[in-house]
Amino acid sequence: MLFDNEKINFNIEEKEMAKIDDEAINRKYVAGEVRIVTEQARYPLDTITVMIDSGKYELNPDFQRRHRWSDEKKSKLIESFIMNVPIPPIFLYENEFSHYEVMDGLQRLTTIYDFYNNKYKLVGLTLWEELNGRCYSELPEKVKKGIDRRYISSIILLQESAKSEEEARKMKQLVFERINSGGVKLEPQETRNALIDGKMNQLCIELSENEYLCYFLGIPPKKAEYEAERDANENYSKMVDVEYVLRFFAMRQLDGYAKRKLNDFFDYYLTMANHFDDNLLQELKRLFENTLKLAYDIFGDSAFYMYRKRETLSGEEKWNWFSRTTTTVYDPMMQVLSNLLHYKEILVRKKKDIQEEIKNFYKEKYNIFEGRKNNKVDIEKRIVELQKFFERFLE
Repeated sequence: MLFDNEKINFNIEEKEMAKIDDEAINRKYVAGEVRIVTEQARYPLDTITVMIDSGKYELNPDFQRRHRWSDEKKSKLIESFIMNVPIPPIFLYENEFSHYEVMDGLQRLTTIYDFYNNKYKLVGLTLWEELNGRCYSELPEKVKKGIDRRYISSIILLQESAKSEEEARKMKQLVFERINSGGVKLEPQETRNALIDGKMNQLCIELSENEYLCYFLGIPPKKAEYEAERDANENYSKMVDVEYVLRFFAMRQLDGYAKRKLNDFFDYYLTMANHFDDNLLQELKRLFENTLKLAYDIFGDSAFYMYRKRETLSGEEKWNWFSRTTTTVYDPMMQVLSNLLHYKEILVRKKKDIQEEIKNFYKEKYNIFEGRKNNKVDIEKRIVELQKFFERFLE
């Protein structure tokens, strides 16, 4: 059951582009539409700590990725400065006069900042291997002075580039997409986070911190003592957790998946859901949290595990749990449990029977759950069969 105003129209046809003559294009160019105002700057490396500590530079705007560099990768950057290898510029956005967001180059800036604060030692250097094991304060004096006189360049998108907050958001996302079109490929959810930000996207980020979701995905909790392990966790760094939240909301309107690729479906849903009002978003938030808790109360950490069949070398058939969360189970299970929240006390009371019977269920319906088939029809079949399974315990 959908909430009021939750239904999205997935059948809106894109309007045909009007033909524009050359004169209209010239007028658009002269008017300065879609033109970004920039300036350039160069910062001596030994001023970076003062610059960041000034509070004028925002290091974690929403469109940044979660990846953090290893000490070896940080060391390679410092080695590049020692050798005076050209470094790509950082991109800043002036969100207020003389106050900036770091759009691209966060890792370079924090690497320099941490190096000058002796937060890591150089490792893995090949051309300057004699410096391995040393932090900044332990470097020979002339090497330190050599690094100090290096610069990092910046390209600053000035506040005049956008006339409104919405225009600024679109412009930043456009630039982010263009400057990240090469290099390390963005994951689908990383791209959504950068290019389709809005209220629903922010809710997905907020709910990705849910303790049960982190537990199911093997992501360490958001605590200082787990920071390194969290940053190194692939499900966290690639924003898999955020996509799992989005999947739940999008699958409530599974009809929109028809005739689309899965990622296109998520993109379209998120674009439209960003316009949901605050009351609806709060309803969806509670639904997600309550459904996850019910899944945990019934199954513990194996809620979204797949019970699967494997053949041994001798040809013998063996069944065992595939002990990690899979979308094959998560998608239909979350939809079914969200529709049965009114029966949560009964289901939790019968959890031992459910846990035992779910094995036979997966054996009987293995042809539906096996493999990587995840089109609309496959997911609908799984939802129907899981719904029947749980209804047996409500009789």
